Amino acid sequence: MNTTDNPLKKLIVSNLYNRYSGILSLSDIPLFLMDTDGEILLELIPFPDFCRYMCMESESKVCPEYKERLDNKLDGSFVCQYGLENISLPINLDGDTYGYIAGLQVYTKETEYKKHMINIESLNNEKNLDLEFIAKLISALKVADLDKINIHQQLCQHIAKNISLDLSQTLRSDSPNMTLLSIEKDMLEKKIIDLEAKNNSLVINPHFLFNTLNCIARIAYFEKSHTTEELIYCLSDLLRYNLKQSDQLHTIASEIDNIEKYLYIQKARFKNRIQYTIDVADKIKSFRIPNMVIQPIVENAIVHGITPKRDGGQIHIKGELSNNTILISISDNGNGFNKDAIDKINNSEKISGLGFSCTDKRLKKYYGDSYGLSIEKSDYSGSTVSITIPV
Repeated sequence: MNTTDNPLKKLIVSNLYNRYSGILSLSDIPLFLMDTDGEILLELIPFPDFCRYMCMESESKVCPEYKERLDNKLDGSFVCQYGLENISLPINLDGDTYGYIAGLQVYTKETEYKKHMINIESLNNEKNLDLEFIAKLISALKVADLDKINIHQQLCQHIAKNISLDLSQTLRSDSPNMTLLSIEKDMLEKKIIDLEAKNNSLVINPHFLFNTLNCIARIAYFEKSHTTEELIYCLSDLLRYNLKQSDQLHTIASEIDNIEKYLYIQKARFKNRIQYTIDVADKIKSFRIPNMVIQPIVENAIVHGITPKRDGGQIHIKGELSNNTILISISDNGNGFNKDAIDKINNSEKISGLGFSCTDKRLKKYYGDSYGLSIEKSDYSGSTVSITIPV
């Protein structure tokens, strides 16, 4: 089906993403819609940056492996040359294929070792990209449990069937079989609701989790394992804070207290490879900020900046008042972000694995477009990310 007259484009114009945004929240694994020529019509859940830079023919064209399967009319699950799990499911109507729902691009726990077998030198010669940049792309590739992969595959199946029904309504709006199609569509939507319930059943009851952690902490206390006890209490407090409603404002003091617990746990994990200092002025601690806006930045500093370095590094968090503006900066001496990532962050584009776009939007929602998140510096000597909010 030629892209120019493909009715799938009409569905995209009529807000296909918004229609499925509810069930898309069930997964963070890549998922996209493409036509039969391999042109990407809609990216529902973003591709890994590795696939974008190393495999895809262009920003809007799938990789040659997908293209070869399309040319041979192959669908279903397959493993690519780099060991990543993939899936493509056809969108069919009356024997014709109009496009595909595809995605995954993850490793299972059993195949994760394949990511370490990717030849970085070969990719460097082929793509002429920095070795360290390629290594970062590889390290960011996701590993997913089989349960999560199965749920994602079911999501793909239901979305493909629903789009087929939407196509049928678009192409045959005057068909006498519309009542039957409507019934079938209702059945599919009920299946999606069941799928949501199944996904929710995988989530541990938080009260059970906290009670269990506290029980373990008390056992550690009686066994005189005080470091273990402190770690468990920190983890319990951290989880409790993270579960607070994201639309509420919390004091900067409570946000910093949460960050201290997070860094305490990371310090126990990485030992001397991570050092940190926190210098926040007392006079700003009573001001309010959305919860969980500092942790994603600190987490990215650790994951993408410091842990790839052989000797680790340092994180410095500073909060101060300047001209009726509160400035909170998170600095590290890690590897820094690549230029493309910085451009996307500054343009508020979503980047897989980085929570900056979402954090910036949340801050602007509360305080206005003059405030938010920005990258002050990022190079091989490290990064500095700043948050600004009004007094």
